[in-house]
Amino acid sequence: NIAWRKRSMELGVGKPNSLHFVAPGDVITPDTGFMRGHGTYTCDGKLYASVAGVVERVNKLICVKPLKSRYNGEVGDVVVGRIIEVQQKRWKVETFSRLDSVLMLSSVNLPGGVLRRRSALDELQMREYFTEGDLISAEVQQVFTDGSLSLHTRSLKYGKLTQGTLVTVPPSLVKRCKNHFHNMLAGASIILGNNGYIWLSSVVCDDHQQPQHRFQIPSSNEEGPVQEEDKPLTREEREAIGRLRNCILALASHKVMLFDTTIQYTYEASLKYEVKELLKSDVIEEITEAAKRIQLD
Repeated sequence: NIAWRKRSMELGVGKPNSLHFVAPGDVITPDTGFMRGHGTYTCDGKLYASVAGVVERVNKLICVKPLKSRYNGEVGDVVVGRIIEVQQKRWKVETFSRLDSVLMLSSVNLPGGVLRRRSALDELQMREYFTEGDLISAEVQQVFTDGSLSLHTRSLKYGKLTQGTLVTVPPSLVKRCKNHFHNMLAGASIILGNNGYIWLSSVVCDDHQQPQHRFQIPSSNEEGPVQEEDKPLTREEREAIGRLRNCILALASHKVMLFDTTIQYTYEASLKYEVKELLKSDVIEEITEAAKRIQLD
């Protein structure tokens, strides 16, 4: 019994701040005083891990957080998603979660920021706002009991995304921060979605300016939203976006947490190489060293 208690301490059960990786079938603890959480099961009075991940303990509750899983949303998360279906008074959005997310017609900004009830005309014009295949940025407004998410785009910083590229990484690598919208010194704008979808585009506005409106003010005849004209990107902007994309993929391949500091350090280390050279394994190892030190600190 003493040996098992020592083993439990090594697994992090006795140390709330310690981390330990387990594989499916590993014994977490034989102590019956702990409660079974997600990613665990009991057999013969012992607590086993059912998934590969990190052991987490909250008081007497033990769970295993999987290393790779679908996105589990929380209220206030910033997400990037793709419209997959237009339904009655709502859009279905793919956000890399177990179930499709929902964006209600009442949860989007009307053109010009008009505050009024949604009418039948608004419902008929839903495809003029967002249509199938559109990429959008949004915020999680509510998490339903089945795990599906309700989104909203009521802020000016949310809306349809154009003239950029989408990078997909594991959601566990995106660090939860106060701000997920950044204008990088590289000359590109980045949206770090908590669901693992990262959007790279040209700089929308300066940091001291207000976010750019997604739609122009409608005309007096109320014909519906008029989307701003997309300007073609310059060669320098395309190169900056491509370099940032390769830097993010390099960090993700080495399991480094993604936030503005690690991305900026990796970008600065990559400037002595061409964009296409950032796909080589030896170059990836070199440019991610600074970000790895930040994570260790």
